[in-house]
Amino acid sequence: MEEYTLLRQFADSWMLLVLFVFFVGIVIWVFRPGASKEYKDTANIPFRHADAPASQQDQDKATPQEGDKPAESKEARK
Repeated sequence: MEEYTLLRQFADSWMLLVLFVFFVGIVIWVFRPGASKEYKDTANIPFRHADAPASQQDQDKATPQEGDKPAESKEARK
């Protein structure tokens, strides 16, 4: 059997099924119970300091200080 024909049959049958199951899984994950709280919290991130500016302590953490070195790993950045 020619390689193109074999790959075409695979894509038309099994890969279609795999991608459909993946799509259904994603839809179930998005609309699962309890997810709305997480999505609402994430959606409100830009508005956390809308009523009042960030505290001086938060601003100091964001501003590099003299003598600061770049973090060597992701864990060190926290």
